[in-house]
Amino acid sequence: MSLTAAKSRCNGTRGTPAPIVVLGIGNLLWADEGFGVRCLETLQRRYTFRPHVQLIDGGTQGLYLVQHVQEAKRLLIFDAIDYGLSPGTLKIIENDEVPRFMGVKKMSLHQTGFQEVLMLAQLTGHYPREVMLIGCQPQEIDDYGGSLRPVVKTALEDALALGLDRLRQWGAGPTARAADEPVPMSSLDIEAYEAQRPSQDDACRIGDDRFIPHAL
Repeated sequence: MSLTAAKSRCNGTRGTPAPIVVLGIGNLLWADEGFGVRCLETLQRRYTFRPHVQLIDGGTQGLYLVQHVQEAKRLLIFDAIDYGLSPGTLKIIENDEVPRFMGVKKMSLHQTGFQEVLMLAQLTGHYPREVMLIGCQPQEIDDYGGSLRPVVKTALEDALALGLDRLRQWGAGPTARAADEPVPMSSLDIEAYEAQRPSQDDACRIGDDRFIPHAL
């Protein structure tokens, strides 16, 4: 087999670009924990990509994401990561170092962390050839119904720039959407989410005195 043919088989079928998967991980309902999903949504809203690129809102799906990891030759992940750094700090982790850094915390004992997803893909022998994690240090995650804190929202733009640079290197072909081009919309898009949620004074996180009577 020629060197060219060997590279073709490594990257994908001959004449077919290697599959690229972009994953946004997190929970929109827990403030900065939604960072990864917000990155994914913003990419989808602003850009289109070549047919071999998949943008996936991974949310907190756990093991249901393993098939997407197995199918990817190149994997880009956005997530909120507790690096122990200043809030809003971005840090890039690549390839074999990625699994140990995944996830700020599990929201319940029954939620499978993304570390397990990566390890399962490794065990099955179907693991991306290149993995890049763009993680952001959260400021606040224990705020049910909260949105991204300003410092994390600002860091999102820098994270997208880093991700787009790598996607261009990988041949993903990001192209800015035309002004009149339809954009995928969601009821949880950040603008709608922030506009419709109650104020801090009205949003009781631990119990609402309007409905929970005081103990006598």
